Amino acid sequence: MLLKHSLLALTCTLAAAGVAAAPSQGVSKDQITLGTIQDLSGPAASLGKQLRMGMQLRVDEVNEQGGVNGRKINLKVEDSGFDPKRAVLAAQKLVNQDQIFAMVGHLGTAANIAAFPVLFEKNVISFLPIAGAREMYEPLHRLKYSFAVPSYDQMRLALPRLAKEKGARKLCAIYQDDETGLEVLRGAEAGARSIGMELAEKTSFKRGATDFSSQVARMKAGGCDFVVLGSLIRETIGTIGEARKTGFSPTFLGFNGAYSDLIPKLGGKAMDGLYATMTVQHPYLDEASQPLRFWANKYKTRYNEDPGVYSTYGYILLDTFIKGAQKAGPDLSTDSFIKAMDSMTIPPDIFGAPQGTFSPTQRLATDVSRLSQIQDGRWKVVSDYLK
Repeated sequence: MLLKHSLLALTCTLAAAGVAAAPSQGVSKDQITLGTIQDLSGPAASLGKQLRMGMQLRVDEVNEQGGVNGRKINLKVEDSGFDPKRAVLAAQKLVNQDQIFAMVGHLGTAANIAAFPVLFEKNVISFLPIAGAREMYEPLHRLKYSFAVPSYDQMRLALPRLAKEKGARKLCAIYQDDETGLEVLRGAEAGARSIGMELAEKTSFKRGATDFSSQVARMKAGGCDFVVLGSLIRETIGTIGEARKTGFSPTFLGFNGAYSDLIPKLGGKAMDGLYATMTVQHPYLDEASQPLRFWANKYKTRYNEDPGVYSTYGYILLDTFIKGAQKAGPDLSTDSFIKAMDSMTIPPDIFGAPQGTFSPTQRLATDVSRLSQIQDGRWKVVSDYLK
């Protein structure tokens, strides 16, 4: 009887240990499976392509060095076409079929929000999505980590600084009529109030619009000398191009969704003078910083095209994941990864990103950004980090 009880106790102990040691989804003896959803065929496809290549470059580097604590990273990529409905389907495939450990660098605010329930139901981490919205880290959730400074905070801090510098008298805004554009607008309104001003004119456009003549005409007729742009690349080029044609030349301020080298490349000389909020520096091949120049040339050698700022985002977020997984140790699980990330400080990097920190109650790495301006067809950093 004693032996029977002893064996039963041992069996229960081993069973409990087995449950405790059970690996998390996406982690095997020699592999960590990650997923990402990008726009590879829609309006933000140029950004999605850069993100994918930046991530894959860092994946290949760490795998060539033996992986993370002996595990190679397998990055699964799905296309959303920048459509939230397609993002949900892509998330379901990655979570349920590919059994990913974490979703990394998912592009787009609406797409991320739509996919969250799919991830969280299966205990899958949303890791550093490419979306400048407060929903990426609020409300607080153990599976949310964000590094993208909210567009609300970008504009709230940048507008007062630049408006004062330019002596602006009439602040106005043109924004995309969705959550992305509205967050820029809300930040601009908060920034204006902080200096005792308000947005005198506000007008919007639908996502996918190509004609901005009525919006620009309204700004011009209203005497606006400072215009906030809640727009992405194509729409920013269209708005400024229309303004230049009509002789309307206010100070234009965009958010980091417009901080792309595609704007001067596609829009030409007319884009000179545009300001945008940003964090990491654009990686030009002839950059003065040797480490950044080395990285940019390595990227071009690999992909036969120049990197963009979204290439650096992809590289940075994968590097951050690797640091967290290394710190979690060989017994990688969702819980051990979260514990590692919640005690982690991310130092400034070669791309100029500020120091970031996470904790059990802080899931946004940093809330500071700075200003850059297009000068002679290139982005030039023109301010320190704004607080």
